Amino acid sequence: MNPMRRRSLSVSSLSGSSVGLAVSLAVSGWLCGPAFAQEGAWPQFRGPGANPVSDHAELPATWSTTENVEWVAEIPGLGWSSPVVWGKKVFVTSTTSEKPLKQPSLGVDFSNDYVAELMKEGKSEEEVEALVNARDMEMPDEVSLAYHLHCLDLETGRILWQRNFHSGPPPVGRHRKNSYTSETPVTDGRAVYVYVAFLGIYAFDLEGQPLWETPLEPYQVYLDFGGGASPALHKDKLFVLNDNEESSFVAAFDTGTGKQLWRTPRKGLGSERIRSAWSTPFVWPNDQRTEIVTNGPGWAISYDLEGRELWRMSRMGLQAIQSPFAWDGLVYLTGGSAREDNKPIVAIRPGGSGDITPPEENDRGQFVAWYAQKAGGTYLPTPVIYGGGLYALTDKGVLSRLDAKTGDETYKRRIHRTARNFTASPWAYNGMVFCLNEEGDTFVVKAGEEFELLGTNSLEEFSMATPAISEGRLLLRTQSKLYSIRAPAETGAGTKGGTEEAGR
Repeated sequence: MNPMRRRSLSVSSLSGSSVGLAVSLAVSGWLCGPAFAQEGAWPQFRGPGANPVSDHAELPATWSTTENVEWVAEIPGLGWSSPVVWGKKVFVTSTTSEKPLKQPSLGVDFSNDYVAELMKEGKSEEEVEALVNARDMEMPDEVSLAYHLHCLDLETGRILWQRNFHSGPPPVGRHRKNSYTSETPVTDGRAVYVYVAFLGIYAFDLEGQPLWETPLEPYQVYLDFGGGASPALHKDKLFVLNDNEESSFVAAFDTGTGKQLWRTPRKGLGSERIRSAWSTPFVWPNDQRTEIVTNGPGWAISYDLEGRELWRMSRMGLQAIQSPFAWDGLVYLTGGSAREDNKPIVAIRPGGSGDITPPEENDRGQFVAWYAQKAGGTYLPTPVIYGGGLYALTDKGVLSRLDAKTGDETYKRRIHRTARNFTASPWAYNGMVFCLNEEGDTFVVKAGEEFELLGTNSLEEFSMATPAISEGRLLLRTQSKLYSIRAPAETGAGTKGGTEEAGR
């Protein structure tokens, strides 16, 4: 495969759902297991249980660029990884370039109007392809990058150290809504592991000293959208899921050395139209075993810790961006976009073997607690479960609440007439559910069986990363900044984070 080649983009493929596939790529990361438990730790995207909930008295209901801001730190470059926390250290990644990088645009449909405009001008299909590619895609021959891992002090926002772990052209292209560091790092308290799809895995100790690196080969991704699925961590193994157009696989690496322990090809996924996916694998320790649950185009598949397939479930959506997570003995998966007829949310019991797909006429099975075919279609955000309710947020701003045990819908509402363009996953605490859109506005919804919008908080800058929660702080990343939101703000609103050490 030649990573320098530009992917042909047909006009017919320029639907909003296709263009927006890359949008959610920062919404991924996972670690689980009592061996890594630490009070206050947020060791991967979506938190210790991959279900971002917390109840802490100092977590605020309201904020702005100044209200309830403990500190704000500038993060150089572009990146949509979420922050992770261990002890008093916060880790995020980004890339910088001497040449300006293409910046994101709101929503997943912004190319549609552009295509219509070009066709109205009488452009041929080939001309439209070239112009859309030139505007929306960034290819390896167009830019040279420096890849960074940043470590900040949790209490002050001061940058403790920065490490440049790779420099050069990116291995594959990206859509402008994506970034070259959308994958969220993961930490076990011994090291922080940085995975960049199609480039490599990099391990550092918590003081910033490099431990090892493992290069990875590039593969063609659907429409050159780039990577985004984060790694999963369990004890001494790091798991990577890579669904692409050429050679999809799930693999395990030794956390001490970076050596690949096994690689299992993923067969039978996808369609002629799409085989790529951007979902993060989930390590599910249940009452029967520990397994690696994965979401993929058309299928959900579970593996044991040695890479052997345990079960698979068909009738999943082709747009596999959302990530699996568990609650109260069940594992939950969703997939699909609003444009798909099949866009389910499914709850699965432990112990499955082989094909566990219920018959077409059934929404339950021996290992399928419930299957709601039309309930998903969230496309980009992964749902959150809080207080027994599963809150599913679409990229268009429609919030549904389902009973997490039965799948019964209790309401489905547009959050607000102005609420649109959602990429980050919702989170919940203190009786509230929070929904952050790309404009930097967080809509606060009362948790419960009846919908009630409590208010809106704005940070006035583009945002796509799901936040972290640690020690009464909400760590919220915008395009250029990382905010620590806390009530009351102990160090004074708007305190700037500085640099203690500039790394190599």
